[in-house]
Parts: sequence; C-alpha cells; structure tokens
Amino acid sequence: MQETLQETETEHVGAPLTAAAPDVSRLRAAWTLTKQAVMGTEQDYTEGSLNKAVFLLSVPMILEMVMESVFGVLDVYFVGRLGADAVAAVGLTESLLTIAFAVAIGLSMSVTALVARRIGEKDPEQAARTAVQAIGLGVVTSLPFALAALWTRPLMGLMGAPQSVIDVGWGYTAWMLAGNASIMLLFLINAVFRGAGDATVAMRSLWIANAVNIVLDPCLIFGLGPFPELGVTGAAIGTTIGRSVGVAYQLRALGSTHGRLRIERRHLGLDRAVMLHLIKVSVGGIGQFLIATASWLGLVRILTPFGAAALAGYTIALRIIIVAILPSWGMTNAVATLVGQNLGAGKPERAEKSVWLVGVYNMVFLLGVMAVFLWWAEPLIAVFTSDPTVLALGADCLRIVSYGYGFYAWGMVLVQAFNGAGDTRTPTWINLGCYWCFQIPLALVLARGLGYGPNGVFSAITIAESALAVVGLLAFRRGSWKRQVA
Repeated sequence: MQETLQETETEHVGAPLTAAAPDVSRLRAAWTLTKQAVMGTEQDYTEGSLNKAVFLLSVPMILEMVMESVFGVLDVYFVGRLGADAVAAVGLTESLLTIAFAVAIGLSMSVTALVARRIGEKDPEQAARTAVQAIGLGVVTSLPFALAALWTRPLMGLMGAPQSVIDVGWGYTAWMLAGNASIMLLFLINAVFRGAGDATVAMRSLWIANAVNIVLDPCLIFGLGPFPELGVTGAAIGTTIGRSVGVAYQLRALGSTHGRLRIERRHLGLDRAVMLHLIKVSVGGIGQFLIATASWLGLVRILTPFGAAALAGYTIALRIIIVAILPSWGMTNAVATLVGQNLGAGKPERAEKSVWLVGVYNMVFLLGVMAVFLWWAEPLIAVFTSDPTVLALGADCLRIVSYGYGFYAWGMVLVQAFNGAGDTRTPTWINLGCYWCFQIPLALVLARGLGYGPNGVFSAITIAESALAVVGLLAFRRGSWKRQVA
C-alpha cells in the first residue's frame, strides 16, 4: 500500500512524498486512489504499477462481495420475525439453489477469464461477442430451474421439509426458482465487467440491487403502506425484483459508450464456437464449486453424531469466517482479471508477478484475521449464542481453522490465478484430491478413529486447506498455466 500511495502522489501531485508533510501527502494520495477505485477510472492493467492495479481492482470487488452477502443476510433478518418455519424455508431454498449457484459461479469464472484475455489482446470486439454468448447461456441454463418451480411442493418434500414448512414457504421457494435468471445474469454480467477491468460497474449493480431489496423486503413481508402483506413469499419477490433491477442496470451499462466493453447490435447473435468454448471452460469451474460445497456438507455429516451443540458451533463459526474473509475474495478476484489480461497481452511474467503480489497482501490480511480469531473467538461467537457448550465449540472452530490462514491465503490466490488463465481443470482436480480424497477421510480418522471429536473435524479443515495451498503452489510453479489457450 505504501508503494501505491507513493506512485499515486507522484502521478497526481507531481512530486514524490517528502518529509515536510508526509501525513497530509499520504492522506491526499490515499483519498485520490480510493476515489478512483470506487468511482471508476480508465486504466490499462497490462501496463504501469501493479500495486495500483491491484488496489483499483480489489476495492470495488471487495465491496461487491460484501453486497452479494447482504442479500442472504437481509432475507434471514426480516424473515426471522415470522418464525422458525419461515427461516427453515429460506434455508431449504438455498439448498435447492445450490446447483444454480454452482452453474452461475462456474460460468462466471470462465467468462472473466475469456473476457480478460480478449481485453488483454486489445480485441474488444471479441470480448463483446463473448459477453453476449455468456448472457445467452445464462438465460438458457436458468430455464430448467425456472421450470422446477412448477413442482415446488414435491421438491420441498423430497428435501425432508415438514408440512408446516411447506405450507408457509412454498411461495418463497417457487418465486426464487422461477426468478433464478436474475441470479444467473447478475453473476455472469458482473463477471464480464470484472474481466474487462470495470469492477466499479459490477459493484454499483449490487449496490442498486440491494437498495431496492432493502426497501421492498419489509414492505412486502409485513404489508407496509400500500403494499400487500405476503409474508415469507414477499421476501422472495423483493429479492428477485432487486436483482432484476441490478441486471437492468448492468445491461444499460453494457450499451454505454463510456465503458471498456460495449455491446452493439452487430455483436448480437449466436456464435457457436465461442459458446462451446465457454461451456468447455465452465465445466471445471462448476466442478470446483460443487466439490468444495459437497465437502462442507460431508463435514456436517461427520459432525452430526456429536450433537446439536457441535453442529451449531460449527455453523456459527463458519458464518463468521465467511464474512471475515470477504476482502480476500475481492483480492483474489482481482488476480483472475490481472492474470487473464496480462496473458492476453503476451506478458506472462507480469501475470505471475501479480499473483505473488496479491498473495503477499492476502496473507498479511488473513494473518490479521487469525490474530483477531485467536484473541476474541469467544466474544465473536457470543454475539450469536449464549449456550456455553455451543460457545466453546464455536470458539475452538474459529481458532483451529485460523491456524491455517497463512496457507489458505495463498490457496485462494493460486486457484483464482489458474481460473484467470482459463485453466479451470487444474484447481478442480486439486479440490477433488485435497477435499474428498484427503480432508473427509482425515476428518473421520481424527474425529472418530482417534477420538478428537469435533476438534478433529476442525483440524482436518486446517490441514487440508494448507495441503491445497502447497499442491497449488507446486502446480503453479510448473508454469503450464502461462501457455493455457483461452
């Protein structure tokens, strides 16, 4: 960050930092750089300072991640006032939408990689065509999930929902399934903007979507003012409308003359070759998400025999962990853009340097998170529960998992480096090996075979994530990703 401020001060003020007024100069430079990151700026990420590039990309991507998490938090916050059955319906629907999210995230990985590569090659025409194919593919893949809304009640029954939950929440589930195109397109079009280096547009789309959701959710749930009282179904309608408004903003931005990527009439239409290539690259991304998600479900199954307290402690700790590492996800998304664009520009050394740079920043950040978890684990868990057993187990989970954060920081960055290069298969195989062939058996051995109980499961997470970072580093050092065709 210090180097970034130095470069910004030199660029915008005309002289390097001096000892005469260091504090004022640094504050001015920090404000200038932050304003550029939030407001957006024309920037060639294949030239100039990598420190500045990382900052300009990371800040809006971090804020984008925070905004995406707000959707789920808002729904649970408002729906929580309707009772346990309503909350259960929201959780059940999230499980049903896991595959839809996997497809959206997998496709977005490949879209970011391909658009970034085309932008790096200074080929905005092909980048625009890729964006159009991504949008078309998103609409098509959303159709089966939308049709599933016709069988909402049987699907909820198959998931084991009691009749009281089905009666209260079937409308919520039906609306979320029927409107899943808004989820799919929000992910995919934001991936287009990230690949093009327009991270601020992606951030703004989620700001707008959340603003609409914040207003509509309580109005439609509780019937405020002229709005009908729709209960938990109102939460789904508000969320779907909010996301749809966000998509409308994205589409408007794609047609704007001010962005790095513009879609015009000539770009519309099916491009079979690009579409098939997009699908091919996406298979690995979808596999990555499904493998990782399924492994966490496997850990839940191993924890279940140890009682509700162990499961509750793990669940609370996991929510805290996810929120705490949101900035890391923002930084690692920046890596995918930098790697893709610089490989497209024929600068593999600069792409590699960006990975090492972000890896160091991410490690410093997560080591800071580790310190917080080690010192304040109990107070953090106590925000969510007063049960002493749950509190103790949740605090153990936070501490034990955080021991691997130095490794985890690098694992996150390296996986996104492969994805940014268009090599989604390598991290898929790494995930399969480290999670299913190593983490799950290790958790069983430690928790049940050696009698460490829940702490054995938590330790398996730390060890497996550390192993993933080491394996990822070895694969990255081989350098085959630099020659990946995208």
